[in-house]
Amino acid sequence: MIDLHTHSTRSDGSMSPIELIDHAKKSGLEAISLTDHDTADGVKEAMTRGAEIGIEVVPGIELSAQSDTETHILGYFIDIDHPALKEALVKIKETRSIRSQRNCEKLRALGYDVSMEEAKQVAGGALVCRAHFARLLVDKGYMPSVKLAFDTLLANGKPAYDDTQYLTAAQAVGLINEIGGMAFLAHLHLTRKPDDVLEQFVIELKEAGLAGIEGYYTEYTPELQDKYQTMAKRLGLLISGGTDFHAAMKPHISIGVGLGNLNIPYSVLENIKKARSKK
Repeated sequence: MIDLHTHSTRSDGSMSPIELIDHAKKSGLEAISLTDHDTADGVKEAMTRGAEIGIEVVPGIELSAQSDTETHILGYFIDIDHPALKEALVKIKETRSIRSQRNCEKLRALGYDVSMEEAKQVAGGALVCRAHFARLLVDKGYMPSVKLAFDTLLANGKPAYDDTQYLTAAQAVGLINEIGGMAFLAHLHLTRKPDDVLEQFVIELKEAGLAGIEGYYTEYTPELQDKYQTMAKRLGLLISGGTDFHAAMKPHISIGVGLGNLNIPYSVLENIKKARSKK
């Protein structure tokens, strides 16, 4: 089993990179990718720990992209020290800061007494993300769970959501390729595009250099999983898979198995590595 979509305290997870790798090892995973939102700050630490305890760690990132709904691009086998990545992340982080401020303003306008300072305390020095506001709402007694905070306020289409992003999806794909990585479209259902529109979008991203799509994901129904994996095969794309693990920030999701029934075989990673060797 593998998990190629996880988060640490460097973005909006609750485990440090080392704790995450230790947890993955104890959970019986063969390989994991740390794909923090708009940062690769924890990757080196995670890879070092993986080498120490004997679990494969794929250097990764999850880039947010401009969208009418929600579009994220996962990058695997990236060069975390590449100048192009470092330059882009400066602008991306500036944009994320603006977006977080707007999340805060929208929550306050809805009557929730929260502040950026409080969200920064929850983030513990990491980039402030929606999950930190969700946790803050729970801590202050406004919401019973992080999931409900997302579902009612912070998810795409909800009143405190903000869609400000720095990169287009094609630019995110291009950046990942430029830094030696392989780009995958994450959680396709969250794009909320009709099937025909989604497929055309994926085709356009493939022309921009997209390597594949997330074929396994925590929230996919068996029907969605089959549909997306069939689409990937039809379009000549690879598949990746992950749980979107955040530890205590999203406690209903377990590493490797998601809601309890996810099982991503190592062959998924093998196929990605084979394709990478041919680039």
